[in-house]
Amino acid sequence: MFTRRRGCPPGRDGTLPVMSGPDTLTADPSAPEPSRALTFEGCVNFRDLGGYRTVDGMAVGWRRLFRADGLHKLSGADRRQLIDLGVATVIDLRTVDEAEQRGRFPVEDVPVRYVDLPLTDVLPTTEEMPSWAEASYVASRYALMVSEGAPALTGAFAALASGGSLPAVFHCSAGKDRTGVLSALILAFLGVPDETIVADYTLSAPAMEHLLERLKAEYPDAVEDVMRFAPAVLQVRPETMEEFLATLRADYGSYDDLARSLGVADAVATLRRTVLVPA
Repeated sequence: MFTRRRGCPPGRDGTLPVMSGPDTLTADPSAPEPSRALTFEGCVNFRDLGGYRTVDGMAVGWRRLFRADGLHKLSGADRRQLIDLGVATVIDLRTVDEAEQRGRFPVEDVPVRYVDLPLTDVLPTTEEMPSWAEASYVASRYALMVSEGAPALTGAFAALASGGSLPAVFHCSAGKDRTGVLSALILAFLGVPDETIVADYTLSAPAMEHLLERLKAEYPDAVEDVMRFAPAVLQVRPETMEEFLATLRADYGSYDDLARSLGVADAVATLRRTVLVPA
C-alpha cells in the first residue's frame, strides 16, 4: 500500500459534481452529462459508473467510481488526466504474477492510495479457454470469485468506504471479468436494477475487440498464442451477467443478505451516503 493522494479537485472540463463537505455530493441538473467511457492511450476499457439510477429514486454520482482494464502502461497524458479527475484510490484486482510481470499503477507520478487485492490466485489455463465462450461457464466462474475471493471483495468495499477514498478506480487486466464482478456487486448493493447492471457489463464488448488487437500488436511473434486466449478476452454476453446475478440471489437470498455475508453492510451504507445523489 502506498501514499494516498488527499482531496479530489474538479476536472478541468467542469463536469464533476459539486462537493458539499467531505465525501458528499450534490447534483447540478444544469451541468452536461459527462462521458461514460474515458479515452486513455494506455488502456482501452476505462469507464465511469456514474449516472445509473437506483430503484429508490437516487443515482450514482458522476466521477466518483471508475472501472478499468490494466493501468500499468499509462502515458504522460493519461497520468495528467487521472490527476485532473482527482483519483484518490486505485484498487488492483489482478493476480500477484500479473502485477509483478506487467507492472503496477505509477504511484510515483500519480500519488494515490494503491490497494493490492487479487480477486483470484491464478488466471484461466489454455485448456480452459474454449469454455470461456460459454455464458454459463463464465457465470459460474464469476460466482466462484465471490465465494473464494470474499476477502478481496470485503477489502475493496472497506477501501472504497474509507474517508478520502473517492474518486476511486478499480481494475484488472481486461476490465470485464474480475472488474465486472466487483462493479456488479457495487451497483447491486447501491440499489441499481439488474437490467442496468447487465447493460453496464456489456459495454465492455467493443473494448475487448480493441484489447485483442493491441495484444496481437504487442506480441507479433506469438499471435497464435494470443488467439488461444481470444474466447476469454472477447466473451461479453448479457446472459453471463444475468445468470451470475440470478446465482447470487439463489445462493444468498437478497443483495442485502450477500452484503451481510461478505461483512460489508456498513461499508455499503457509507457508499450510499457518499456516492448516491438525487436522480
